[in-house]
Parts: sequence; C-alpha cells; structure tokens
Amino acid sequence: MDNKIIKPLVGEIRSILDTARRNIAREVNNELIISYWKIGEIIIRYEQNDSIRAEYGEQTLKQLSKTLTAEFGKDFPGPICRI
Repeated sequence: MDNKIIKPLVGEIRSILDTARRNIAREVNNELIISYWKIGEIIIRYEQNDSIRAEYGEQTLKQLSKTLTAEFGKDFPGPICRI
C-alpha cells in the first residue's frame, strides 16, 4: 500500500484509540471517586455510631486496613480495575 494512504489511516485509528483510552480513564476515575466516597461514609457511620461526633477508634481503622490489605493486596486502596 502507498504511504499516502497508510499515514492518514493510522492517524484516524490512533485518534479513535486515544479518545477511547481517555474516556475509559475518566470513567474509571469517576468510579474510584464514588467508591472511595462510599467507603468513607461507611467508616464514618460505623465510627460515629449515630452520634454527632466520632471518637475515632484507631485500632478499628488499623484492623480494617490490615483485613482489606490481606484481601485486596498491598496496593489497597489501589485501582479497582486491573487491566
């Protein structure tokens, strides 16, 4: 094939793939933000135990971290989606 045909073709395909990658990254970031927000809400609700102010249990957070790290790996809270 002629280089005059290949170059624009590659450019169009590259543009489509670049756009798709940006869109995927944006969606993953949105899901991570929502997930971490919900996790924070759960931790606060548990720690406050329906009171106005929490007396944060450092041991609770350490144990939670240890348990989640054992299940999800040392990168927790890292990417949820591993490609």
